Amino acid sequence: MADEATRKTVSEIPVLKTNSGPRDKELWVQRLREEYLALIKYVENNKAADNDWFRLESNKEVIICSINVFFSIPVTYPATAPEVAIPELDGKTAKMYRGGKICLTDHFKPLWARNVPKFGLAHLMALGLGPWLAVEIPDLIAKGIIEHKDQQNS
Repeated sequence: MADEATRKTVSEIPVLKTNSGPRDKELWVQRLREEYLALIKYVENNKAADNDWFRLESNKEVIICSINVFFSIPVTYPATAPEVAIPELDGKTAKMYRGGKICLTDHFKPLWARNVPKFGLAHLMALGLGPWLAVEIPDLIAKGIIEHKDQQNS
């Protein structure tokens, strides 16, 4: 089970109530509102805890964070968990599928399935992407596969 800090982080993210996906026209708009409110709350909580590790931007096609992480929302969402991709890391870690999609199958997807429709993108970031990045990025840096921008310039 998750540690106390993880439980606290997740408990502070609002759960979502609308069980609808992209095919559900009006209800999808309500679900997107809930998604944005949960993401905003997650960002606020991170800033308050001095743990501000990402920025969000959105357009009509994808949600992009400042480290170029892409979310693919399936038409069966929220029954099916979204996929997360980091294309510039494609092929650089074993915990990744073709196209830079990160592996969340064993740990996150069963958790998502147990929490449909309450979980949204903020929960995906807190319980899926965040832990994945915390493990993989330091390992990739240690192996010299990726470098900090300051090191690339020198």
